[in-house]
Amino acid sequence: MRNVSLVFKRELGAYFATPLAYIFIVIFLILAGALTFFLGSFLQREQADLQAFFTFHPWLYLILVPSLSMRLWAEERRLGTIELFLTLPITMGQAVLGKFLAAWAFTGIALSLTAPLWITVNYLGNPDNGVIIASYIGSILMAGAYLAIGSMISACTKNQVVAFVITTSACFVLTLAGSPFVLDFVSAWAPAGIIDAVSNFGFLTHFQAIQRGVIDLRDAIFFITAIAAALSANAIIVDWKKAE
Repeated sequence: MRNVSLVFKRELGAYFATPLAYIFIVIFLILAGALTFFLGSFLQREQADLQAFFTFHPWLYLILVPSLSMRLWAEERRLGTIELFLTLPITMGQAVLGKFLAAWAFTGIALSLTAPLWITVNYLGNPDNGVIIASYIGSILMAGAYLAIGSMISACTKNQVVAFVITTSACFVLTLAGSPFVLDFVSAWAPAGIIDAVSNFGFLTHFQAIQRGVIDLRDAIFFITAIAAALSANAIIVDWKKAE
């Protein structure tokens, strides 16, 4: 874990060494606030909850997380620094995990800065804080899954724009996989087994289940498994392409 910690500190420090971190955080907070108060009608609903806030998180992450993950490996490969980075006395798994945890922690920092909204809803009413805590946990797990997928795709290319577009497209499909829009299309030609498999891959479905205030072990395992699978593939891809 010491090597993972070293990579983690190096990568997290790199975010705040450039304007990228501050731009990302400001855009995230502005969009989260605008969607909550305007599209979500937070005040007009007159309900002491943060449903209007968390409803838009999958769509916020769909745009902002790929912009964060696209540079994780594509930039290293483009600049040719990946060879130097991998000469450090660390394993491939430690490098991948350290980079991912830094990006995940940075996303968590941005999410934690929305705490004033939580304080506001407690001031205005008497919300179920257990539901809010569960929603925050679900949100950060979903962000981690998006980041892991984005990191894996970033390792496949030297072009950050390509990584962004492919990650956004892949996450969009996975987000809507369990929705009626996709299931109605699949049910027209696929057997019941495939329909069930597709419905179980829907990020939005699992997040909405957690958002109701009950952290079902199956939903948590789904996101953790998605993260682990994507990071494992990430390590294999980096090892395969490190000589290119």
